[in-house]
Amino acid sequence: MDFKLEVVVLPVSDVGRAKSFYEALGFRLDVDNTFSDGYRLVHFTPPGSQCSIMFGEGMTSAAPGSAQGLYLIVSDVEQARAELVDRGIEVSEVFHDAGGLLHHGHEAGDAVHRGAEQERIAGPHPDRTSYASYAAFSDPDGNGWLLQEITERLPGR
Repeated sequence: MDFKLEVVVLPVSDVGRAKSFYEALGFRLDVDNTFSDGYRLVHFTPPGSQCSIMFGEGMTSAAPGSAQGLYLIVSDVEQARAELVDRGIEVSEVFHDAGGLLHHGHEAGDAVHRGAEQERIAGPHPDRTSYASYAAFSDPDGNGWLLQEITERLPGR
């Protein structure tokens, strides 16, 4: 039996502002419907993704900006970063993690998730190893995203 992650619900404070941001990001708008008073669903899909995001009114009780560690996988992190910057998105410089391949450290709002051994080192991983180079950005509410460069998948993926 396959279990496929299809949708992630994002907590936002201003649906119109979030919609404008994700349109600027280049995500495809799939649905924007108000089904009843107090319930609006906005659904976007990142280019090339099998998983989508949803936000709206009456969708979640989670605090706006509390979704962290959302990964967008790209084949060239520097090119992807440049495209987002050209779209007006504020994106960190490209970095890699001093502690290993998978970056654990991120900050957003009051949340800091970083071990003592996690340190952002400027620039892509020196060997351009898959899973090792990143750039970070947040939506207007502080929901935290990472671009992660993957050029060769781990076996079984």
